[in-house]
Parts: sequence; C-alpha cells; structure tokens
Amino acid sequence: MPHIHDLTNIHLQQPSVLTVGVFDGVHRGHQYLIRQLVESAHAQNRQAVVLTFFPHPDQVRQNIRGRYYLTTDEERAALLLKLGVDYVVTQPFDATTRQTQAKDFVNQLVEQLDMKELWVGADFALGHNREGNVTFLTRQGIKKGYTVQVIDLLQTENPHNVIITSTLIRDALIRGDVEQAQAWLGRAYAISGPVVKGARRGHTIGFPTANLAVWDQQIIPANGVYAGWANLGNEHFMTVTNIGVRPTFDHGDVTVEAHLLDFRRDLYGATLTVTFEKQLRPEMKFADLPALIEQINVDIEKSRAYLSCHLPI
Repeated sequence: MPHIHDLTNIHLQQPSVLTVGVFDGVHRGHQYLIRQLVESAHAQNRQAVVLTFFPHPDQVRQNIRGRYYLTTDEERAALLLKLGVDYVVTQPFDATTRQTQAKDFVNQLVEQLDMKELWVGADFALGHNREGNVTFLTRQGIKKGYTVQVIDLLQTENPHNVIITSTLIRDALIRGDVEQAQAWLGRAYAISGPVVKGARRGHTIGFPTANLAVWDQQIIPANGVYAGWANLGNEHFMTVTNIGVRPTFDHGDVTVEAHLLDFRRDLYGATLTVTFEKQLRPEMKFADLPALIEQINVDIEKSRAYLSCHLPI
C-alpha cells in the first residue's frame, strides 16, 4: 500500500530518494520540490518517498488547538501520490518521535527506506531540538552512504518574491481571500465531509442546503458566502456555500451549508467535497426573510456567472 502509517511498517528493498516535511496543503512550493524529486528518483531507478508527520509538529510543540490543517493526512497522501510519489509515510509525531535524536532518526531512514538521497530546504532540521540541520545530515551522509540535496524554495511572482508557505495560505483563508489561497495552492481550496441534518431553514424558504460535518481541525474560510463547486463522486455542481452563524435567524454555531444549483436529490449521509472559488460577500444580517431571499437569488446568479467561466479542474 503506497500510504504507510509509521516507519516501522515499511522496509524498502529498492534504494530511495526521500524528502521529509509536513507538506500540509501540498501547495505549489511543495509540488515544485516533489515533481523534481520524482523525476530524479525514477531516472535513477529509485523509489520516490515522502516522509511526513501527523499531528503537525508545530501543533504539538506550541500546543495549538482548534482548526489548523489545510488537508487531512489521507487527503495529503492522495495529493502527493498523484504527483508520482511511490510511497508516502505518515509518521506519528508523538512523544517518542519528538525525543528521537537526529542520529537515530537518520539510522531509521537508512534502514527502513534504503535512503540514498535526502532532499531538503536550506533551513531544514529534524530530530530532538532540531539538531539534525543540513550540516549534520551531510556529515551523516558521508558515513552512511547517502547524499543531501538542498533545494531552493519556490518564490511567487505575485506578491513579488514571496516564498509560498502553508502559514500564508491559512492566513488568506482566515481572511476569506480564497482566490489568493487558490493561487498559492495551485487549485481551489476544498473541504469534505458527510452531509448531516440541519435546521432545514434553507429548505423552508426554497433554497435547500447540504450541511457538511467538517473535520474539527481543518481550516474553514472566513464567514461569508462563496461560489464554488460541489463534487459528488464524479459529478460536479455549481454551488453557493454559506459559512457562518446565520445571524438573520439564531446566531448559532458556525456551519458550512452548500446550496447546489439545479440539484434536487437527497444527500443525507453522502460525502460531499466543496471548493471555494470566490467570496461573493461577507456574512450579513437581514431585516426580514424577503430581504434574505432576494439576496440569495443575487448570490446564485453571481455564482452561476462566475463559475461558468471557471470550470472545475
């Protein structure tokens, strides 16, 4: 199976070219590195391997709670494998991993993955207290039969000379700037989840919505109304998605409610993926239901017009 949980569950018989990192979101900077690694590995008849971590080391070290991730670990693995990677290894970042000395970690990589090349950024470090920097890893490589390739990070043209990071993308989503997030991700930001029963207020006013039970650690864009696509298996539907607390009604918990255009089927229990292509407006409170209904119709027409020119990839 190409997605392996824990280094102890894999033992490669063919030499590998490896990179190590969290790769949350698998954004354009990650893609730039991975594509080069895959091409180089396969040209040498070696396995292209990505070692990543869950939970995120920053989340553990800094005791971060709440919504933080751009992708689940399974979504991340799927995106990496789609780039041509042969194996994705998701290593639990627990107390044992956190306390592992860099030398011991390197030994595991050599023994379990037959590592012959390690591709990293200039500021990369692994092991306890991040002692395994590029200099350390290079010296270890001389002793243990692997080389270290330091890869330049991808810089964006807009804004000028900005290095793409998962943190920048998180910040853009929190602002509701899903178009900037898309430019850095190389695809529209998306969330998935089962459709669950809600208050059915949309149904009563003629705009039924699919309420998504989103993983409670995944970033949700800022409250507002968005044009996007709903992916149901191999089917794609134009969507107006509302994120917020429904201020016209009850100021409840934040929900993600997708109204699928030209759709009349029961979705309860189905897994739906919703993309965020453009923010149509921020969340608003309306004086009465007729004003809300009028605005929803405007949102639908804006979404339809925008998505007609921005088809799903």
